[in-house]
Amino acid sequence: MTPIELIFLVAIFFFTSIIGVATGSNSLITVPAMLEFNIDPARAIATNMFALIFMSIGGTIPFLKTDVLKRPDLPLLSVLTLIGSVLGALLVIIIPADTMPLLISIFMIAVTVFSVLNKNKGLETQEKPSPTSIKIGYTLIFALGVYGGFFSGGYVTTLTASFIGLFSMTFVEAIATSKVLNIFSSTIATLIFMSQGLVDYQLGIILGVTMFFGAMIGAKVVMKMSNLWLRRIFLVVVVFLAVRNLWQWLN
Repeated sequence: MTPIELIFLVAIFFFTSIIGVATGSNSLITVPAMLEFNIDPARAIATNMFALIFMSIGGTIPFLKTDVLKRPDLPLLSVLTLIGSVLGALLVIIIPADTMPLLISIFMIAVTVFSVLNKNKGLETQEKPSPTSIKIGYTLIFALGVYGGFFSGGYVTTLTASFIGLFSMTFVEAIATSKVLNIFSSTIATLIFMSQGLVDYQLGIILGVTMFFGAMIGAKVVMKMSNLWLRRIFLVVVVFLAVRNLWQWLN
């Protein structure tokens, strides 16, 4: 990779990490960008996952000064994510890569439909969710952990929607919690990728540091925005990604 190509890649990772704190789905931009620079697909996924650890930590730090992460079920959510991520990372060598655009589109369309039908959810603190909703939520968090360990593209976006719909979180709470879980998901997946020799450490550290500072900026911006504006931005990005990935799959 030439110095000019590296500069372009760093710029892409920096700006997507700023926006991605609120919207997720960084990997839907960053991994294809790495492929454009002729990086091997498996190595691109693994190195991107390595960089996401830095981004998730950077995106979590500003929220530690607030009360949005004070949840008694955070340890359980983390454990479910850890187990799911191990299974997901092991699927990288099994599931054909050309199925991913369709799978991602399905996730994004589901999130869009949910957001449109539940336009008031996530805007303010809701009543405590029902036991059934919580059980479904825990099951979905585990299933999403599998997907997140496998690829991560669209993982945080769907995770955010799940927290809003099933755990009655506001957008800010859901965004903050998803960043914490993504630390576990990315770390476990990366460890497995490292054991397979798939991570490009030199490139990963450069991109990781870039995403760390980008995510810190993004998290500070998120804390200054209202839940209504976070919902608007979230929905616009989700619709765009759904159309983009469906078009990619059709072609």
